[in-house]
Amino acid sequence: MMLAAQYPVLPVIVPLLSAPIAALMPNRSLAWIMASLVSALVFATAVALTVIVSAQGMISYEVGGWPAPYGIEVRVDSFSVVMLLVISGASTLALISGKASIDAQIPSDHQPLFFAAWLLALAAYSGIAIAGDAFNIFVFMEISSLAGYVLIANGPDRRALPATFKYLVMGTIGASFYLIGVGLVYMMTGTLNIADLHARLSDVPHLRPILLSAAFVTIGLAVKAAVFPLHVWMPNAYARAPSAVAVFLSACSTKAAVYVMLRFDFMIFGGAFAHHDVQFSTVLMSLALLGMLIGSAVAMYERDVKRMLGYSSVGQIGYILLGASMISLGGVSAGVIHMFNHAMIKGGLFLAVGALVLRLGGGTLDDLKGAGRAMPWTMGAFVLLGLSLIGMPLTTGFISKWYLVQAALDLGTLGVVLVAAILISSLMAVVYIWRVVEVAYFQSPQAGASKHQEAPLMMLVPLWAVVLANVYFGLDPSIPVDLATNAANILLEHAK
Repeated sequence: MMLAAQYPVLPVIVPLLSAPIAALMPNRSLAWIMASLVSALVFATAVALTVIVSAQGMISYEVGGWPAPYGIEVRVDSFSVVMLLVISGASTLALISGKASIDAQIPSDHQPLFFAAWLLALAAYSGIAIAGDAFNIFVFMEISSLAGYVLIANGPDRRALPATFKYLVMGTIGASFYLIGVGLVYMMTGTLNIADLHARLSDVPHLRPILLSAAFVTIGLAVKAAVFPLHVWMPNAYARAPSAVAVFLSACSTKAAVYVMLRFDFMIFGGAFAHHDVQFSTVLMSLALLGMLIGSAVAMYERDVKRMLGYSSVGQIGYILLGASMISLGGVSAGVIHMFNHAMIKGGLFLAVGALVLRLGGGTLDDLKGAGRAMPWTMGAFVLLGLSLIGMPLTTGFISKWYLVQAALDLGTLGVVLVAAILISSLMAVVYIWRVVEVAYFQSPQAGASKHQEAPLMMLVPLWAVVLANVYFGLDPSIPVDLATNAANILLEHAK
């Protein structure tokens, strides 16, 4: 029971303390084993917290025994556990499946430090999910960014360096905007605790600084979340990163920023301004629609499959924001459901591409010619996950789009337009997924190409576990739906 009382802080404390130990490991195998075990422990803790929150409701943990708002508060609710499951699940999947690709892409003497940076990123993303005050969110965002720069810079060729630099510049801009916004709201309220901010904003006599704060915070987080048109850093960051890093970051990095954005705009600013919901909905819905359509359109013309999936993620973030912009229980629930589902789908797709790159030596469409015959299990998994991304029935992608369409239709004429945009974006997904399928199954390898083996079993087993999870949650989505509905209720309750 004593240990169970500490569960809320374990997802941060355990990887944070383990990172320097991993850096001191004498060889790469021990560092990998340690990072994998720590990540699996964090995932197990996230599952335990999910069970507790589902049974008992929100958990508030006072760090050091100091009560909020004077001390640091950790708050774990249904929205938090969704993010914890996504972050720790993606990390564990990427580490366990990524041993072969990490060994192939990163020098052995660099790997202990690489795994130390990985554990720092895991601790930081987990901290973002459970932090109860605005400044600690900033601290964890910066730790996750710094660790992310190290992880991406370890990419297999020199193109990783300019991709990392672009990510660094954009990340710094986003963090600066966020910190300015937090400074303004602290100036007007004298507190940084999120629950206390919500209570005190109603008593602030001058709202213009708060309005400016909302603008700074939202723009800064939009940069971090790669919201269109502030997405320019993301496709190259995913494409040039080591394959295992792309699996991890594609599942959780942008979603962590979206998570913080929704926390702020619903739980802090939502009840502070008259007509904030209309302004928030108008701006966010417009950007979501543009991201869905333009991101998917650019993906159709990409020949590098990792960049294709990066631009696809711009469109998928649009789906999440579209749901949130409806400011309804159905819409916000659909957005949170897609945060969970898309993490599974896109993490699995990047894992499949990582296996293809490991065996074929490249990730362009030309490299993938004939891959369907050379690597049938890997390509089979890619096809099934691609169908989930499109929204095929019996998959998690269908569940996301079903709930989005239902919520959109409640909006009347506007809803019809939104449904049309969802369908058009889905048809675009058919096009770019089909381009990969076409070259893999219907074109022959280039003349003189060597014969390639199937991916290692250590990659195939986790990959197919993700495929089966997509089918399972497509048939029985009750767990993510219940968590997302509870999360939406929490957000909307504070927005009143």
